[in-house]
Amino acid sequence: MTNLSSSAPVSLYGFLTPRPGHADELRKLLTDLVEPSRGHEGSLQYHLHEQEDGRFFLYEIWCSREDLDRHNATPLLRAFMAELPAHLEGAPEAYFGAMLSDLP
Repeated sequence: MTNLSSSAPVSLYGFLTPRPGHADELRKLLTDLVEPSRGHEGSLQYHLHEQEDGRFFLYEIWCSREDLDRHNATPLLRAFMAELPAHLEGAPEAYFGAMLSDLP
């Protein structure tokens, strides 16, 4: 059973598939999140990748679930989440996980 206690490091990762013709807009929305998100309290890692098939892969590690929740409640993330559906083909494929290995 996975331990997703509120005080353990937690990861959030997943894929976002842009609607046809929306890749540039989605790329900009996502890249505009990287540096501000890295500066949020509790952010340990925040990475954005673009796959060969055009999907975007986002990988985040936070000190705790509370830090991730606080990040998700910021005006920056709320505005992003409000705009995101207009640029996606289907729902985001997102996963949470507990860190089992140490960070380097």
